[in-house]
Amino acid sequence: MPLVRHPRPPPHEVHPRRRIQFHPDLIEVNGIAKIPDDLAGFIVGAVERKKLLTGKSVQPGDTLIALPSAGLHTNGYSLARKLVFEVARLKPDTYVAEVGNKIGAELLKPHLCYAPALKNIVARGWVSALAHITGGGIPGNLPRVLPSGVKAEIDLASWAVPAIFKYLAKLGKIDTGELLQSFNVGVGMILVVPPKNVRSVEADLKKHREKFFLIGRVERGESGKARVTYTGTLQM
Repeated sequence: MPLVRHPRPPPHEVHPRRRIQFHPDLIEVNGIAKIPDDLAGFIVGAVERKKLLTGKSVQPGDTLIALPSAGLHTNGYSLARKLVFEVARLKPDTYVAEVGNKIGAELLKPHLCYAPALKNIVARGWVSALAHITGGGIPGNLPRVLPSGVKAEIDLASWAVPAIFKYLAKLGKIDTGELLQSFNVGVGMILVVPPKNVRSVEADLKKHREKFFLIGRVERGESGKARVTYTGTLQM
């Protein structure tokens, strides 16, 4: 069973020129036994109000550039555990040839930090918006940064799906729609970039030896229609 996500609390204002956003994800992690102590970590960020990336400047024609994930990152673990430890009946130290790793080590790969890759790009104002692909996958997170009147069109064949997601999809007989909503399928961060800045962003990412994929573009959308549409098929 996937994680149950609750509405996020609103940002808390603590400074007239800065907004510190406390956005803890309140979740129910199914299948975990009750324990006397619980430890959670979080990150607090501060930004000048005039530098907030609100997504209001996103326009049709903007390019969508994705940075890869290292694995599950922090989402989809209830479903992954069920498939791995209940359906396949594996142990954490079981080596899975299809994944090329012990399954426990693969599931526990650390979440990538995108700050070094994005610091200069954001500072230079080259992006219209950023979407961190967490719980809910691409369809659950990308629409958050899109203003009304536009949609994102994603080419599913534009990046290689990591082996762990192929393996989980096979175990659970998961179709593309559910897979996209349950996992990040290899996309950890999406940059929305105006056409005039695409070359600069690509050059900066290459300079810092960051992998990236051109996965789609922003198109005109209609009220009541899907905010994210797809072409192509995942490389499964």
